[in-house]
This record gives sequence, structure tokens and C-alpha cells, in this order.
Amino acid sequence: MDMALMDLGGGVGIFGTLLIGGVAGWIAEKLTGASHGLLTNIVIGILGAFVGGWIANALGLRLGEVFDGWFWGNVLVSVVGAVLLITVYRMLRGK
Repeated sequence: MDMALMDLGGGVGIFGTLLIGGVAGWIAEKLTGASHGLLTNIVIGILGAFVGGWIANALGLRLGEVFDGWFWGNVLVSVVGAVLLITVYRMLRGK
């Protein structure tokens, strides 16, 4: 079964989703100079996974073939999506 990285759900389970969301949100927070709490980082990371996954799939990127296992590829895609979310949010707010 050939699965693209971040096919929504990804088979990581609830704990994996929370872990990846937290890590991705925290990394995105540091990259953008934002200041959020743990819960916000998890939410931003999870939403970023959807955004990043959609972009990766639309571009035909199959990072699952590059990274051995699910964690690092999912984190990378989630961080990219989370950074985009934070950036767009800031642009809309005018800050």
C-alpha cells in the first residue's frame, strides 16, 4: 500500500498527533518569533499538518520515501504548514 506523507490521519493515532502537533507548533513558534502556550502550539501544529500535507500532496512531494518512518517527515510538513498559518495570521492582523 503506497501512502503519501500526511494522507490525512496518517495512522499515527491520537498520541502521535498531539506529539507531532506540539513539536511542530513549538518549532514554528521559534522560527516566527511568536509566543504561544503549549495548547496553542499543539493546535497550530495540528492545523499546520493539514495545510502542509495539502501543499505537499498538491506538489506531488512524497517525503515518506525520503524519511524512514513517519515522525520526521510529518514534523517537517507540519512545521511548514504551521509557519504559513502564523505568517498569514500576522498578515491579516497587520502585525
